[in-house]
Amino acid sequence: MISLQHLTFAYGTRTILDGIDVTFASSRLTAIMGANGCGKTTLLRLIGGLLTPTSGQITIGGTPITSYSARTLAQQVAFVRQQQPTDLDFSAFEIVLMGRNPYQHRLQNESQHDWDIVESCMRQTSTWHLRFARPSQMSGGELQRVMIARALAQQTPILLMDEPVSNLDIAHQIDIMRLLRTLKAERTILIAIHDLNLALHTCDDLLLLHGGRALYHGEIRCGLTPDRIRIAYGIETTANDGHIAFAY
Repeated sequence: MISLQHLTFAYGTRTILDGIDVTFASSRLTAIMGANGCGKTTLLRLIGGLLTPTSGQITIGGTPITSYSARTLAQQVAFVRQQQPTDLDFSAFEIVLMGRNPYQHRLQNESQHDWDIVESCMRQTSTWHLRFARPSQMSGGELQRVMIARALAQQTPILLMDEPVSNLDIAHQIDIMRLLRTLKAERTILIAIHDLNLALHTCDDLLLLHGGRALYHGEIRCGLTPDRIRIAYGIETTANDGHIAFAY
């Protein structure tokens, strides 16, 4: 379980998040949503230990993340970034194998167990055929799926994903979201996502950010209302039979 207590973060004089109090339960797939600049990426980076809060606290299982070493935190949290590096001079297999680093001791070689985990994660993300390819030889969507496989290879109880399906075609978007739904039984998964309907039909919960605050947190089917969408995004929508339609 992840708990955010009075979480605030600012870049200089610009406050991005302002007093967020939210608890994310295990075995739930939560959509982090809101307009550009609302703090979705910042929130995920804070939980992943990549940024330090201006004030407030983040706990995992009741323990402040500041109490974790980098190694132990990497055994708890995996993070899929929005922008993927394209200059890595490694094969896709080697990149996914990096997800096993938190479990390696100094000068220790990877085991057959590690290799089996890598193969399984690459097959789950439909990237096994890319195992010998370098990032420069992959499309943006292929590289995105490789990085998702690397995060899965960490086998962490918490998975943070910053727009992981933004570069994928529709078929692979659906495949990845279906995969996340199967994985959530043993994980807490937070995913920043823009597609309202994809989130509505695949996620359990919603954290909707607006003005640095939590506009809504709870079950997604109760949260994505036309009124809240209007406030968060400034657009008009209607909801019919579990589908959100836009007024063009």
